[in-house]
Amino acid sequence: MKQLIDQALQKKKWAVVGASGNAQRFGYKILKHLDRLGYEVYPVNPNYEQIATHKCYATLEDIPEKVDVVNVVVNPKLSKQMLEGSDLSDLSAIWFQPGSFNDEIIEMAKQQNPNVVHGHCVLVEAPPKD
Repeated sequence: MKQLIDQALQKKKWAVVGASGNAQRFGYKILKHLDRLGYEVYPVNPNYEQIATHKCYATLEDIPEKVDVVNVVVNPKLSKQMLEGSDLSDLSAIWFQPGSFNDEIIEMAKQQNPNVVHGHCVLVEAPPKD
């Protein structure tokens, strides 16, 4: 898993599914953290038009750029809906934050893409730059 995490962190275009405009939510913290580290971030949440300085997209399919990594910060029910409605086969990785998955979700994701990170938080794995 460490090698997959390192490979994912080398990619620079990340979608954050479950991004939030609420600074107390992990969807906001992760988006801002990746942004501060210099990643090109695409928030995905149908309830927002913009989060911080970033245009927000209702679905992954609405993002005009090809992203490298999808970071998932929603509950397992919404994770399942995302997997059922998206083709994630050409991503470098799908990264499920703690609390966003269960065994069924991981199996579904691996059927689309073998590069699945789960159980690791990007806030821990990509520490802030000094």
